[in-house]
Amino acid sequence: MVSADATERNRKQYWFPLRVTYSREMKVKEMLISEGIECFVPMTVRTGTRNGVVYRKDIPAVNNLCFARSRRLTLDDVLESRGMRSYVSYIWNRVTREPSIVPDKAMEDFIRISEARFEDIVYLYHVSSTLRSGQKVRVKSGPFAGVEGVVIRVKRSRRVMVELPDMFAVATSYIPEDNLEIV
Repeated sequence: MVSADATERNRKQYWFPLRVTYSREMKVKEMLISEGIECFVPMTVRTGTRNGVVYRKDIPAVNNLCFARSRRLTLDDVLESRGMRSYVSYIWNRVTREPSIVPDKAMEDFIRISEARFEDIVYLYHVSSTLRSGQKVRVKSGPFAGVEGVVIRVKRSRRVMVELPDMFAVATSYIPEDNLEIV
């Protein structure tokens, strides 16, 4: 028998983090979008020189990670029907033994920071307890207006960190103190 809570989770759309093997993030994103599923892959810019020519290339900021917003049953059906089950899997919450779910507000803020494409945005793969102990704030103005997170110091500058629970975090570029309000 299926619980009422599980039935509700199957009816509502959530952001699911997906592990994608062999760096196929962009291929999976294109397939999911073609099926009408909202999808996000955080991107960064790699610059370099090849044969004396400077180039800039968009690459995934986090290897083997893709986010999909859908109902779980719909996502399961699409992954199965498109033959993606062998290289796409959910990231599981070890406590609930269910696929991890990223809250809408956290994902919205994460997307805003990631899409800003500032060169000094930092992805933190291990969030220490000292970083989490900062003051909870909201950005009042600028490109990150409305983003809520925790004040941290990275590379000697004040930033706002948005954490995706049980995974990693992203920190904005420098934000002046007068652009922050305590939540």
